[in-house]
Amino acid sequence: MDSQVAARIRANPNFLTLVRIRSTFAWTLAIIMLVIYYAFILLVAFAPGLMATPVIGPVTLGFPLGLGVILSAIVLTGIYVFRANGEFDDLTRKVVASVGATGAVR
Repeated sequence: MDSQVAARIRANPNFLTLVRIRSTFAWTLAIIMLVIYYAFILLVAFAPGLMATPVIGPVTLGFPLGLGVILSAIVLTGIYVFRANGEFDDLTRKVVASVGATGAVR
């Protein structure tokens, strides 16, 4: 791809919308995951008694909370994939459609 085609893509309003929306959404999900993860780590570090609280038999509170951290990562990934396969792919198709094989903007 030559620099003129790349410049046209970067100037495309659909591309600018895609980059802005995708970046904002990705950062939001990343911050949510970091808050969940670091909250768990802080509980382990500063509230070991709470984490050692028995829930059912020998299972302590730390185990279901740890599973919650893992499941939240899976859920957040699923949310991103769902949105990427819908809205983000639609915007990407619009950008690709506006730039032909020769690089001319349609």
